[in-house]
Amino acid sequence: MAKAGARHILVKTKEEAEKLKQQLARGADFATLAKKHSLCNSAKRGGDLGEFGPGTMVKPIDNVVFKKALLTVHGPVKTKFGFHLVETIYRH
Repeated sequence: MAKAGARHILVKTKEEAEKLKQQLARGADFATLAKKHSLCNSAKRGGDLGEFGPGTMVKPIDNVVFKKALLTVHGPVKTKFGFHLVETIYRH
């Protein structure tokens, strides 16, 4: 079964996610922004979600992690929790 490692930043609004994505595009550090802005418990780990298999995360996140390009910040991805910026570090 495939496994992946990913990190994310979870915020309340699409606008906030877009602003953070622009900061990342300008070279801001993902982990620093996650620690400062993310509403998820993973914030203290710089947004690190660890390694997981398909079906572990909510479907919209799963789709990004297992189907989209690696090492690219994707989003905002809307879920029942809010809006996520997701970066898949690796898949194997």
